[in-house]
Formats: sequence, structure tokens, C-alpha cells
Amino acid sequence: MLTPVVPHVKEGKLRALAVTTAKRSPALPDVPTLAEAGVPDQESDTMQGVLAPTGTPEPIIAVLHREIDKAMTEPEVAQKMAALGFEKIASTPDEFARRIRADIPKWAKVIQTANIRVE
Repeated sequence: MLTPVVPHVKEGKLRALAVTTAKRSPALPDVPTLAEAGVPDQESDTMQGVLAPTGTPEPIIAVLHREIDKAMTEPEVAQKMAALGFEKIASTPDEFARRIRADIPKWAKVIQTANIRVE
């Protein structure tokens, strides 16, 4: 996760070697990606979102999505999030669900390859 280190890098307390995302971070534009640093095929990012219980009525999900999206575009919130290294990627609830489903096999493979025991 990029956000905890951004202030330290900007203050010169830490030196960032690379970011793990597919493209450079707007919060640290001079820091290369892993691919640019010579480490291809090692991409990872974090996502933030709000989940609702299965069976939540669609109108409630629509209201939550609309209001959260509106809050994230408030100038003060957007500025603070950008300063921390967060980048708002607008998506629908369905797109977010697809992203979660797509990440499950990716991280399952990492867990199996690393022989991480989940108890």
C-alpha cells in the first residue's frame, strides 16, 4: 500500500525504488513502476471499496454508490486522497464485483505458490 509511505518519501526520509502498480502514481510521479525498474510481470495494487450484504436491494446499492461517488469528488476529499496516493477509479458496483472475482484466483495462486497456510 502506497499511502503510508508517501509523506515519508516526499520529506526525504525514505527513498522509493518503485511502485507496484501498472502505471506511475500521481502522488510520486518520479518513482518508476517495477516494470520500468526492470522487474516485469510483478504488478499489484490495492483497492478500496464498500461492500453490502448479499441480498441488499438494488435501490439501496444505487443510493450508496451515488452518495459515496459524490463524496469522493468533493474537492477537499479528492485533494486529500490524491496527496495520500489514492487515485479514484470510478466504477459501478458490478465492475467492482467483477474486479474482486478476478483477483481471487490471482491471489489464491500466490498463496499456494508461497505455501502460505490459511487457518
